[in-house]
Amino acid sequence: MVFMGDRATLLETGRFVQRHARNAADEIIEAVGAVDTAVDTTAETDADTENETETEARHRRAAERGDLAAMSALGALLLRRGDLDGAEPYLRGATAEGDRAAANNLGVLLHQRGYAEEAAGWWRVAAVAGSAPAAHALGRHHRERGDEPAAEYWLRQAAEQGHALGAYALADLLEHRSDVGAERWLRAAAEQGHREAAYRLALALERRATETTRGPHETGTRLRVPGTGAAVPSDAPATAGAAAPGRAAGEPGGAPAEAEQWFRQAAARGHRRAALHLGAILEHRGELKEAGRWYLSSAKEGEAKAACALGFLLRDAGDEESAAVWWLRAAQDGDGNAANALGALHAARGEQQTAERWYRAAMDAGDVNGAYNLGLLCAAQDRIPQAEQWYRRAAYAGHREAANALAVLLLQAGDANGAEPWFSKAAEAGSVDAAFNLGILHAGRDDDRTALVWYERAAAAGHTEAALQVGIAALRDGDERTAERHLRCAAGGGSAEAAFRLASVLDARRPDPGPAVLGAPREEKTECEEWYERAAQQGHRRAQVRVGMLAAGRGDLAEADRWYREAAEAGSRNGAFNLGLLLAREGSEREAALWWTRAARAGHGRAALRLALLAARRGELTEGRRWCARAVELGPAEVAERAARLSEALHQELTA
Repeated sequence: MVFMGDRATLLETGRFVQRHARNAADEIIEAVGAVDTAVDTTAETDADTENETETEARHRRAAERGDLAAMSALGALLLRRGDLDGAEPYLRGATAEGDRAAANNLGVLLHQRGYAEEAAGWWRVAAVAGSAPAAHALGRHHRERGDEPAAEYWLRQAAEQGHALGAYALADLLEHRSDVGAERWLRAAAEQGHREAAYRLALALERRATETTRGPHETGTRLRVPGTGAAVPSDAPATAGAAAPGRAAGEPGGAPAEAEQWFRQAAARGHRRAALHLGAILEHRGELKEAGRWYLSSAKEGEAKAACALGFLLRDAGDEESAAVWWLRAAQDGDGNAANALGALHAARGEQQTAERWYRAAMDAGDVNGAYNLGLLCAAQDRIPQAEQWYRRAAYAGHREAANALAVLLLQAGDANGAEPWFSKAAEAGSVDAAFNLGILHAGRDDDRTALVWYERAAAAGHTEAALQVGIAALRDGDERTAERHLRCAAGGGSAEAAFRLASVLDARRPDPGPAVLGAPREEKTECEEWYERAAQQGHRRAQVRVGMLAAGRGDLAEADRWYREAAEAGSRNGAFNLGLLLAREGSEREAALWWTRAARAGHGRAALRLALLAARRGELTEGRRWCARAVELGPAEVAERAARLSEALHQELTA
């Protein structure tokens, strides 16, 4: 495999001849005498030009006198300048006199003219004489022709003489054959300043560390490339997600120190991909300022992924406008992730047509997230047929969340049989939402056993609602320990229902506190009360009532009033009933009656009985009998029995 990203790599023969003559000269012309092999004629000053002119004149005078070293040096100088006609007679003359460097450089000249076999002949002459550059060039020549044994022989000759290009080319050949010796020569080239070797050595070290951590059969890359998140419509039988782009999840924990060192060395030498990787490592570690510096360096060199990553750093820092500039630059260079980011940015601003245009650009760039995001965009606009079309396109391309979203659409349309295989495909590909949705699908068919299997799979991956369902199933089966474990996971994940049910499990274990003792110190809140409060703070009405009851039991009537009132105002009939009791005990019977009325109308039998008793005490016998009838209707049994007796007594009073 030939890597094109470094000047220190020879290029393919055809393009080498016409487009990279100057690079060839810089790479494989052998230094001769006082000739400066590092001259870059594209950036010469007037003084440099004058010095080179003087040097050329001096060498030319000496060469005309028959000076072998001057002939070789003048030929190298003219060759480097691209003056092949002028260089050839001097190089041939010096070669005829046995000059090793001239033989190598004559090979370079002939190679540039397209005479590859004749060039190889002169490289062989120079290489046998001990020229490392010639051995390197000859090795590359043989590799281009598929003769790997000969290529390895000559590249090894160059590498063992300390030739950086030879060491790199040998490493590339060995790596192509999966030979473990490749790393040794990559390291040798990197230690001599070869930036592509440093970059590839860093990748190898990082890959080995990743395989050690994750196992040889797991996949993943350290590089954090922005992508898109996953979402389904909020009314679908799945957890809600977000359609905005974000960084991919599940990266390894960071590059080893040695890999980072080599990434840094390559990046410092201008290797844009190394700068991108170094930025990703630093960002992962939280060193955002330096990460941004390396992303910027890479982006300025034309690395679209770095421009995209820089955009995300800027967005996270609150500079959305600058982020959009870099995303635009990356997207115009064909980066699908950046196009998706721009689409999400415009969608969030309500600019749907522009968003759609960028999502299509992402898709055209080969990013399947573009099709998925187009589906999300259409679904948000109730363009369901178009949404299904884009979801299908992404799903067929292997996008697991698109498969899940497609299944949701089919399920909402009543096609459960059509939805199931897409849910299964998404779940098998790792979609946690799809696994949960399969659980819901099977539960709807009364297939609780299969539903539980999928719930357990989703719960094991951290799905909050799935963990709640597993906890509920365990409670139903009497397995309190398993139930508590899953309820804790779900409650910790933010499920108010799980927090309430966990609190109920813990509450049932508490010993009876006994009657309150006046003057006794107030007890600290128990764990179960803390879970009740967490659920209550999330708006769980039953938890709010329970927290109010616990507060009342501690004698904290103000706290009890607050929670009862919050639950009652949210529609809890138990909250309204208990608030009425609290108010009545405090002497606010009129307000209590208002809350009991609300509770009774919502179906609370005890509230209806309280209203009947209140009416009876006020002498409103007909009103009392009406509430008695309501209490008998609502129950429970003991309430109905008491209400019936009270109604009979009121009837007798009315007819007396």
